[in-house]
Amino acid sequence: MSLMQFMSSWAADDNRTLLHFSKSTLETFRQHVQVSDSDCEAGGLLLGSVHGTHMLIEQATVPTAWDKRFRYLFERMPFGHDAIARARWTASQGTIRYLGEWHTHPEDNPNPSGLDRSEWNRLSAKRRDKRPTLAVIVGRNALYIELVPGSGQGSVFSPVE
Repeated sequence: MSLMQFMSSWAADDNRTLLHFSKSTLETFRQHVQVSDSDCEAGGLLLGSVHGTHMLIEQATVPTAWDKRFRYLFERMPFGHDAIARARWTASQGTIRYLGEWHTHPEDNPNPSGLDRSEWNRLSAKRRDKRPTLAVIVGRNALYIELVPGSGQGSVFSPVE
């Protein structure tokens, strides 16, 4: 089975926000695609830098031994992920920060579930910096990307050719 090459550059539906995923971030996504029926969901944090309304996603943390992974469910535990995020923040003097979350779905073209949406809204509402949370679902052939504000409807992204 050949996997689609995930696009690195994405634009919000209003074209006001651009995202760029580093090669290593896309590689992390590719390594965790749920290809077979026995593959469990995976996920982690998205870390990177903010440039005005634009974001450069430089790293996606990988699942840890503490995370709960099932065929149709991924629950990220704080251990491991938070330590990596804090270390990157400190080492970069505050330029590499938490941008959001990613996880996989065992479908070609992923769409968020009701549970995904409620979790994204909960994460966005509790952010101290009041920034929207970047939410990425990695499918077998495509990514679903949304920027979820603390309240209200988010922006959905499309690949930039």
